[in-house]
Amino acid sequence: MARIELESVSKRYGDFHAVRDFSLAIEQGELVVLLGPSGCGKTTTLRMIAGFVPVTSGRVRLGGRDVTNLPPHRRNTGLVFQGYALFPHLTAAENVAFGLEMRKLPDAVVREKVARALKLVRLDGLGDRLPRQLSGGQQQRVALARALVIEPDALLLDEPLSNLDAKLREEVRVEIRQLQRALGLTTVMVTHDQDEALAMADRLVVMSAGAIQQIGTQRDLYERPRNRFVAGFVGRTNFLRGQLVEAGVFRSDGGLTLRFDPAPPSSAVVGGSSSGGRRALALRPERLALGASASAARANRVAGTVEFTSYLGAVIEYYVRLSSGEILRVHAPNTGAAGDRAWALGDTVHVSWPIEVGFVLEDEHHPEEDHR
Repeated sequence: MARIELESVSKRYGDFHAVRDFSLAIEQGELVVLLGPSGCGKTTTLRMIAGFVPVTSGRVRLGGRDVTNLPPHRRNTGLVFQGYALFPHLTAAENVAFGLEMRKLPDAVVREKVARALKLVRLDGLGDRLPRQLSGGQQQRVALARALVIEPDALLLDEPLSNLDAKLREEVRVEIRQLQRALGLTTVMVTHDQDEALAMADRLVVMSAGAIQQIGTQRDLYERPRNRFVAGFVGRTNFLRGQLVEAGVFRSDGGLTLRFDPAPPSSAVVGGSSSGGRRALALRPERLALGASASAARANRVAGTVEFTSYLGAVIEYYVRLSSGEILRVHAPNTGAAGDRAWALGDTVHVSWPIEVGFVLEDEHHPEEDHR
């Protein structure tokens, strides 16, 4: 397996920049997920690594070798497409064998490698079936076996789980992650599903409008988002818009005066102590508490009315319209304890949270937020 290096890679179609100035190093054996909304450039980036999309500027290196201008078949990457791209008239074994046959390997070697690849993805015994005779999860495994059988330097996954139902998607993502770790595969995966990305990645690259917004681990991006787009895309977040009054004091557009920690653990979080300028106070729904009365133990306490509830199993989601007219989404854990209270529409409640829960970001706008 090889290290992947992208150096200021860009892709332009006329005046449109699909990807701009993308730089990233992916270590050998690492699984990196490109995460972002549709149209953000993540699939284009993946296909530039594979060689299916030519690079406008910048360099692509695999294992230290410059492959920027090499065709796909000379890069030795295994690509699993979103729709699997299996040949419908070929059996599972014949689909897996296709890349090996193109390399003119002896028949005996091909049979051995195909059998090993099918066993690796738990499809041994199903090699003689056509794709239409296989379930969605089995077809996905055939596509994965076809990518692995050539012993690629890098494995590239383009939305590999999007065609599976929710339960199967969870099972297969665990299987892919376990297989990737066991084989030490250098892997790049594209997805717009944040749960999928958080469950599988060593590191995430959040993209918007063709550019990298932030690179880091799941904890980095969730606890210390660099900007409003990342905070809103990784996890669920409430944003109250307004301005800084002074260090640690925020006033929302609705007139609420709220306190937050002016010295967050990462300098990547914008806010600081200077007043003026548009800001947004970010609050994670699961870190807010609901009560019948104000909690003196918490620095921020706001009265409101329950406008909407949703039973989500592990949590109950409430939309609370505050006295200021603004709305906060609150996730209350569903513990099943006798003392837990389920709030009903129209109930008067108090939302409270400590100062360390909120963080302030610049209230910049990303065009892709309009389509989410």
